[in-house]
Amino acid sequence: MKEEGYKIRNQNAIHFITFSVVEWVDALTRPIYKNIIVESLIFCQTKKGLNIHAWVIMSNHVHLICSAREPDKLSDILRDFKKFTSSKIVEEIEKNPQESRKSWMLWIFKKAGEVNIRNENFQFWQQNNHPIECSTIEKLNTRMKYLHENPVKAGIVNFEGDYKYSSGMDYYLNKKGLIDIDYL
Repeated sequence: MKEEGYKIRNQNAIHFITFSVVEWVDALTRPIYKNIIVESLIFCQTKKGLNIHAWVIMSNHVHLICSAREPDKLSDILRDFKKFTSSKIVEEIEKNPQESRKSWMLWIFKKAGEVNIRNENFQFWQQNNHPIECSTIEKLNTRMKYLHENPVKAGIVNFEGDYKYSSGMDYYLNKKGLIDIDYL
């Protein structure tokens, strides 16, 4: 069943987006996989019209607060991002000799891909992005706080600004993080 409530209607508005790995597999625990996401987000910023206002990469999901520059469409950027990162991360998992969870993860991604007619082999990301338009300052601030508190609540760091794979250091420490931020 398609969730009609979660749809990007205004393609250039600021949205809170979530990408979740199928079956919530903790596939993003290794820096090599997180770095693929970072590099892809930077590519989307420089080549595809993506504005990144805040971000965090967790072990099994990614949160973004983002928008698209005209004439680009946020839906198109996110589709291309998911397609590229999905195949690139699966490829890295396949060839990584240190990946102790390789067989198990690839089996899950293959099974998920078999039941989805949009995929040829594997499915890495869940289908929906759960976009939420940040149409008010209150909604934006709530989502920003939630996004940056993720690594703290997961017990990875004690302070939002200490997590490398997040815009927390940009917002809380006034230091440049891995990705250029389009501040709000």
